[in-house]
Amino acid sequence: MVDCRVALFDEKGCGMRVALAPGWELSDEHPMSSYGQRVLVDQSRGDAYRPGDVLQAYPSWGVLLAVRVVQRLTKTAPLNAAGQALVARFVGNLPPLE
Repeated sequence: MVDCRVALFDEKGCGMRVALAPGWELSDEHPMSSYGQRVLVDQSRGDAYRPGDVLQAYPSWGVLLAVRVVQRLTKTAPLNAAGQALVARFVGNLPPLE
């Protein structure tokens, strides 16, 4: 049996959460995350966003698609291999930000 407190990948039957910035995480454990679909979670409000949802993460960023917010947040987030894999599954084939 896998101990989900130490397992890194959801392929082991465990959910995963990755901190992207203070107050923001990418997760496949949120109730809005169905069938392993990842969501961007605003921890201060508990709101979750799928890649195509629009939101204003920070006033200076304006309104963006959640997938673009994740791309911006990951520019400075210290991600390990498991975190990078979770982000890649959320972002899909979208070209990187310049």
